Amino acid sequence: MKRLITPACLMVVCLLLLAEVVARIFFAQDISGRFDYGYNPQAGFSERADGTVKLFRAGGRRFHPQTFKRHRPPGTFRIFVVGDSVPRGPSFKTAYPWFLGDEWRRLGIAAESIKLAGPGYGPRRCQVVLRKILEYEPSFVVLHINDINKYEDEREWRRSQEFKGWHPQHWLMKVFIFRRLYEAKLEKVFWRLVPEAIRLKYAANDADAQVAAAQDPREIAARIKLAEETAIENVAMLRQRHIPIILVTQCRLAEDPGHGICLNDHGMDPLAASLVGPGVYHISMKDVFSGRDLRALFANFSGHMNPEGQQILAHTICEKIELEQAALGIPGAKVAVAGRPPDPSIMGPNPQPVVPKP
Repeated sequence: MKRLITPACLMVVCLLLLAEVVARIFFAQDISGRFDYGYNPQAGFSERADGTVKLFRAGGRRFHPQTFKRHRPPGTFRIFVVGDSVPRGPSFKTAYPWFLGDEWRRLGIAAESIKLAGPGYGPRRCQVVLRKILEYEPSFVVLHINDINKYEDEREWRRSQEFKGWHPQHWLMKVFIFRRLYEAKLEKVFWRLVPEAIRLKYAANDADAQVAAAQDPREIAARIKLAEETAIENVAMLRQRHIPIILVTQCRLAEDPGHGICLNDHGMDPLAASLVGPGVYHISMKDVFSGRDLRALFANFSGHMNPEGQQILAHTICEKIELEQAALGIPGAKVAVAGRPPDPSIMGPNPQPVVPKP
């Protein structure tokens, strides 16, 4: 009778165990929150004994590395930017939160601009991040509103819930390496290597499902409703804590047969406008960029901006802060001495803003 467990089988098992141990010991930070898929509030935040907080690229939350004090330094204006890949920008230094530090210094304000934007983050996961940053004494919050990423939020929520279960069918997926290979297949890293006949037989194509969801009228209504509900909850949460907030409603490029390229806010502008009140402000990206050269400012039809567009949005936010300086408790004398910041169109190609250490 053949042995069920052969030396070769034992060797494979040992190698897998060794790889798992190595991953969890030496790459613990990368694995941190990996299988919560953005729904673990602590993922990406490392709170040190010296009172600093380090942001890092956790498995389920790819923050740009930054450092700030847990307790806001006296006299410092601290702003957090929460959103998806639009405020995350082309890179850390070409996204508008990076430009904000330099703009505020021109206003004579000691400021920290901290970016907490995650690719594909929709209303649900942005709200998780928003709740977390309330621990860090924000002076001001910029929250991006869009209805596009609901599909990604729900997909990652299902993944996080599946991973929590201990049904035997999930045991293999508790192994980090197996889980990553499984996800890589779903995310089409290795999927293209699989013969088309097998793909058609077994695949639930995630990209195709996302496109279908984006065109389904019921899904469109559901995602707008979700954006509305979470925006109302977020505003109420910050108002209760007396933290001012700017709601930035995003837009996308769209083809208009009669007028060429135009901007579409997906109905988000009226939503945000209805929430404006004491401590709640609104900036419409559609209004900011209307009448400008859209092809030069936007990188694609998904609403991602080039660095020039990021600079314009940073400048617009600074103008809003200057306009509301009294309500925000910013000393007027500093603004008066510094004067209005220069228009982004005449700024140098490589401005050097002051922000938390990347």
